[in-house]
Amino acid sequence: MRFTILILLCIFLLFSTQTLCTTTLEQDFKEAPKYYNSQTCKNIESSHHSNHTCSNSAVHVAMTLDVSYIRGSMAAILSILQHTSCPENIVFHFITSASVSILNRTINNSFPYLKYQIYPFNDGPVAGLISTSIRSALDTPLNYARTYLADLLPLCITKIVYLDSDLILVDDIAILFATPLRSTTILAAPEYCNANFSNYFTPSFWSNPSLSLTFANRERKACYFNTGVMVIDLQRWRKGEYTTMIREWMELQKRMRIYELGSLPPFLLVFAGRITPVDHRWNQHGLGGDNFRGLCRDLHPGPVSLLHWSGKGKPWARLDGNRACPLDALWAPYDLLKTRFALEV
Repeated sequence: MRFTILILLCIFLLFSTQTLCTTTLEQDFKEAPKYYNSQTCKNIESSHHSNHTCSNSAVHVAMTLDVSYIRGSMAAILSILQHTSCPENIVFHFITSASVSILNRTINNSFPYLKYQIYPFNDGPVAGLISTSIRSALDTPLNYARTYLADLLPLCITKIVYLDSDLILVDDIAILFATPLRSTTILAAPEYCNANFSNYFTPSFWSNPSLSLTFANRERKACYFNTGVMVIDLQRWRKGEYTTMIREWMELQKRMRIYELGSLPPFLLVFAGRITPVDHRWNQHGLGGDNFRGLCRDLHPGPVSLLHWSGKGKPWARLDGNRACPLDALWAPYDLLKTRFALEV
């Protein structure tokens, strides 16, 4: 009798887990309006490439699609389309380790005219390299997918804008995509030289003579930059084998702890002091608060083109929990999630 009850309990738990995962992934989203190109836009469909995925006239955007962040991703996509002059020229490249068929259905239902491709991401190779950090959400393998963009995306794509899922744009992404990279740099991003750079690495790192000299011979001062908003030259990345460099630092981290904060420090180790700076307007970051409490924060001084809820607090979670921060109201108009009691206009 006890054995039968145990079997039934196991079946119930298995069914409940599968149902929860499916329900989380298959959230019901509203259909977004269709946005059209202005008359000055190039027609990427008539370019010499028959497939718009490889069009040189397209603006290529890479994002990850995660079960926990899909609501944020949908809002980010809507904001990009709404604020660009050439929405039909945006080609999205989604990286995921979840069900491709379900994500296809979700994207198509809300954005039936969207140009996009979904690329499955194999968690296996990176999972064994991940060290625990200060927040468990930073330790998911998909959070490291940005390291593998050059391998996952077709060789015909030579330049990409990578964006996190917890942000919205209020400016034309084509401006960001057109950022000219210096001849010696692989990527461009807003950097923050007022941050205490030494805090991103452990005392063991700085006390090791060979490691502490890592940043000594850089072209410029090594500064913090947020990897949630980057313009990347994939051609230069592939040629320089930068995925291998980042993996080597992650392998060292497994042997001796040299940093604490997830996927960011390996990027800093390879690229800090070697990037093209982008205006801070393209990453008003930290709106999610710190990585422990997720407290409310204000905008940084200056103009705003992109709002980024990096940190623990996500706007959709705070809005649902009736503990929204003032700036979460700027994210809410882009939320496509259907609610039970929402009145359709």
